[in-house]
Amino acid sequence: MAVQKVAVVGLGRMGQGMLATLARAGVPVIGYDVSAGAREAAATVPGAEVSADLAAIWREAETIVLSLPFPATVEAVLTGEGGLAASPVKGRLVIDTSTSDPDLTRALHARLASAGHALVDAPVSGGPAGAAAGTLAIMVGGTAEAVDRARPVLAILGQKVSVVGGPGDGHIAKLVNNVLVAGHLILAGEAMRAGVAAGASQEGLITVVNGASGRSAVTEVNYPRWIASGSFDSGFTMGLMAKDVGLALELAERTGLAIPMLREVRERWNALTRGWGPAADFNRAVLGDPA
Repeated sequence: MAVQKVAVVGLGRMGQGMLATLARAGVPVIGYDVSAGAREAAATVPGAEVSADLAAIWREAETIVLSLPFPATVEAVLTGEGGLAASPVKGRLVIDTSTSDPDLTRALHARLASAGHALVDAPVSGGPAGAAAGTLAIMVGGTAEAVDRARPVLAILGQKVSVVGGPGDGHIAKLVNNVLVAGHLILAGEAMRAGVAAGASQEGLITVVNGASGRSAVTEVNYPRWIASGSFDSGFTMGLMAKDVGLALELAERTGLAIPMLREVRERWNALTRGWGPAADFNRAVLGDPA
């Protein structure tokens, strides 16, 4: 089935990668970003249009993919001045790949439904490289009808598409995933530094751990690709992970459960972000506090 015109709103490294993947698949695509610099960079993507007019995005594209940094930005784009909810168009499908607050997502789902639109939360894992290659892991929440509408676009963007449940459930899954990654980075970093200080090599320790029960994506992927190599260029920042950990803690606190470890991860992550700076690659957390 041919995919109708798709818009990508938010043309950072993730959004630009998704724009390129859709264009490469032959999908008619148009991109939008409030930043002129981001629009100029996206204009170099073969086969893609770029617009500085958000109203044109609502008119021209039947499906809108959001790739935005903060829940408040998502809310403003959808329900603020010039947002989709205020547009006269009907029947649009919004696929929100941002990492966001599940409660806000559910409220936006209801608001857009009342305006004649559908919303699917579809946060992603895989970073800018996965966005550019179309190999993202995508965690999906939404009504069955909306998810079915979204499947052709999701199949282009991702290699593994997992439907978690109803509206907001995809964002819950992403927050659970990211707080685990944040905790794994801190603990793996401390364990590896302790092992090296005791006399073993980091390379040897990683080999052993990855063949045993202590392994995780941090040891299997992050260490060889971005940490041991010294590149620290994953495309995901300390500040963004701190935001995600904060959202995960807020979500957990709303359940009323005891969550001491999540609070500890949040406090440690915030301290590391202050030390390294919010723009630093998030994998630097394994190094501990900067000297």
